[in-house]
Amino acid sequence: MSVGRTKERSLSFSNKDFDMDRFFILLFFCGLLGCSSGQPPFRWVGDIDPNPKLDNPNFLLCHSENDVRQYFNMSKGLSFEGEKPAIIRYFEKNYKPVDVLESGWIRVRFIVNCKGQSGRFRMLESDENYKERPFDKKISNQIFTLTTQLSGWKILEEKSEAVDYYQYLLFKIKDGQIVKILP
Repeated sequence: MSVGRTKERSLSFSNKDFDMDRFFILLFFCGLLGCSSGQPPFRWVGDIDPNPKLDNPNFLLCHSENDVRQYFNMSKGLSFEGEKPAIIRYFEKNYKPVDVLESGWIRVRFIVNCKGQSGRFRMLESDENYKERPFDKKISNQIFTLTTQLSGWKILEEKSEAVDYYQYLLFKIKDGQIVKILP
């Protein structure tokens, strides 16, 4: 009699296995269908989408849109020939202070492609309390233009392959003058 019970349990267990197998097969195919659903690729907050009205049409990524490395993922810091001192010298030489009582922050974020070219520049302006606000155009246009003209971005590699990556410069403005550049 105990043999029959064991057999019943075994059959019952096999049916559960069969149901679980069907469940995982169904789950697998649903996953495949989800991959081809036309959904946009995973994006990070702050990713810079291409905009033909703003961007240089000659700037091209070397890899796909969803493969641009975030600066915090690369752990390489500022990757510029001459490092931060060279950037500071460039702005000290080229930025013309504006005689206005405006202070706050200007961030210019952009992409450096696998060839060391920069593009897709976006600017965010804020007051000293980080509330978004516009600066005098003589300040913001000058910083934006100088940043777009800055050349010397290093080519970064991951697993011996050159990658596209995000970079930013953050300017602290005090009464129309640049007093600090980050990172």
